[in-house]
Amino acid sequence: QAQLVESGGGSVQAGGSLRLSCAVSKISITRYSMGWFRQAPGKEREGVAGIRSDFSIAYADSVKGRFTISRDNAKNILYLQMTSLKPEDTAMYYCAAAPPPVAFSSLLLPGKYLHWGPGTPVNVSS
Repeated sequence: QAQLVESGGGSVQAGGSLRLSCAVSKISITRYSMGWFRQAPGKEREGVAGIRSDFSIAYADSVKGRFTISRDNAKNILYLQMTSLKPEDTAMYYCAAAPPPVAFSSLLLPGKYLHWGPGTPVNVSS
């Protein structure tokens, strides 16, 4: 069973930056599609960014130009660099892994992902 553990969340003022990490064990992130999702209180979980094994990347429109997804294949870690943070970015952030194949158009769909981490909270104050 794959294990995913997020870290790097915290509280930051609007305009600030955070880098989230997701340490993955028991599966190789190079063979899976990996994604970052978030869920704010009272809202549905939404896709933020996803990366396929072929390095194709998708971002939600709300984070384009501000967030960057990347992975360190040697360390089996997924990252999400978040800049220019806004109060509306406040949420619990989750990383997830989806076994192939995942169509590019489905990269941000939570239902395509099989393995999930417990989440790390991000709070952005104005």
